[in-house]
Amino acid sequence: MYSLNVPVPGAVERRAEELRPALLPFDAVRERRTLVCKRLGESPVGGGHASEAERRDGVARLRERVRSALAGEPAFEARVANVDYFERPASGDAPVVYLAVESPGLRKLHRRLCSTFDPVPGIEGDDYVPHVTLARGGPVEAARRLAEREVEPVTWTVDRLSLWNATYDEAVDEFRLPA
Repeated sequence: MYSLNVPVPGAVERRAEELRPALLPFDAVRERRTLVCKRLGESPVGGGHASEAERRDGVARLRERVRSALAGEPAFEARVANVDYFERPASGDAPVVYLAVESPGLRKLHRRLCSTFDPVPGIEGDDYVPHVTLARGGPVEAARRLAEREVEPVTWTVDRLSLWNATYDEAVDEFRLPA
């Protein structure tokens, strides 16, 4: 699975770490924090049946599609100011507790990318909620309590995006957004 992600700044990582003691009631606590801008789909070519050369060519084509889709996109502001949760997420264990991300620029870019890369039903397009997942699974009441907590806001400029390969848990490219 490939996605276009917003690198999470250190200040947001620190907010997540400050909340770690309150995440103990949950089944799974995220160690690696991500902010997905747009999911791009499965392996760009043939999945596990493609040769190494075909996979490299497929990733190169994906990079160029992303580069074209991002052409002219400027840097934008993003802000984390509160904790929220999905009581019934589209997939996986519930609830999902997250840092909510406010960013008209990110939402605009997501909509633009949905015209190039098909939106994932139930979580993208009109259903897109920018967030940084903290934990999932566990009591809904614990999620409600966390959502009532105040979090010191963090605002940052998003001036780059990473092409992420979830299979290998690594960035395969980075795209700069001009100021």
